[in-house]
Amino acid sequence: MTVLRPHAEDQYAEELALLAKDDDRPRPPGWRLSPWAVTTYVLGDGDRITPKYVGARRIVEVAIATLATDRALLLLGVPGTAKTWLSEHLAAAVSGDSTLLVQGTAGTAEEAIRYGWNYARLLAEGPSMDALTPSPVMRAMAEGRVARVEELTRMPSDVQDALITVLSEKTLPIPELNTEIQAERGFNLIATANDRDRGVNELSSALRRRFNTVVLPVPATAEEEVEIVARRVAELGRSLALPEITTGLAEIRRVVTVFRELRDGVTEDGRTKVKSPSGTLSTAEAISVLTSGIALAAHFGDGVLRPADVAAGLVGAIVREPVSDRVVWREYLETVVKERSGWSDFYRACREVS
Repeated sequence: MTVLRPHAEDQYAEELALLAKDDDRPRPPGWRLSPWAVTTYVLGDGDRITPKYVGARRIVEVAIATLATDRALLLLGVPGTAKTWLSEHLAAAVSGDSTLLVQGTAGTAEEAIRYGWNYARLLAEGPSMDALTPSPVMRAMAEGRVARVEELTRMPSDVQDALITVLSEKTLPIPELNTEIQAERGFNLIATANDRDRGVNELSSALRRRFNTVVLPVPATAEEEVEIVARRVAELGRSLALPEITTGLAEIRRVVTVFRELRDGVTEDGRTKVKSPSGTLSTAEAISVLTSGIALAAHFGDGVLRPADVAAGLVGAIVREPVSDRVVWREYLETVVKERSGWSDFYRACREVS
């Protein structure tokens, strides 16, 4: 059976093994690789190791150095800046296991951070370690691994604060059994958060002090963003077993240009100001639009990615608020896209679905 999305440590097992074999640098206690090798794994070496994250090397080095200390790591950024992607690969390289994950939502309970109970055994035998159901954080502490908490600010504030003792004392009390779980060397925690989406809960100052915050920026240049999108679209196409099609970079560059201009509120030449829609228009959304376009071109087109294949997905990503966003999009379409040389086919395709 072939899984749809392998974990990072499985998908890149050969690269991790290759780095471990050649890695003769000091390793923090409990780490599978040295910080230098983890950095190489994340950023690539231009030869045998493929890049997993495209961005400033210093940002990655600061994140990895944080994990080598007793401070937890908070990856902060707007949606689509590869926070989850980077946290998964960091956990895979440091611990060899990226699956110790707590997904933050408005309904996440404190048991997801601390522990729960097998109520059948609890009623039959009373409180015991056998009746306890460990959370991913508890397992990471006991095994000396890296735990991950996604969308930390989505959790209710009282659930967030369950991490304070874990991060400050490196222990998880179990008062029902009059005992505790102490963290083994190698334990740390990576959390991701953004403050742009609706429905987020601010972190308390006490919890924020337990983290070293690394802000992940949006791609600095259009070329950098095109490179990220092209790589991820190709990877997703292989993972989904989509038929091979002719993509080139023309349509990728157009989608990225539209997203960047609407996100920044100005055209790339700096001459025309444009209104921004309500959505974030992240790199991740650009990847989604193009992956959907590839599926359309492969199954319902002629095997070549064309403007008509990306137009519907593009409009759907931009027009989130039916009234206000549609006005913004149509104005951009008529004042910028229509007048742009070589974009007439793209304009017509978007106009038809707008």
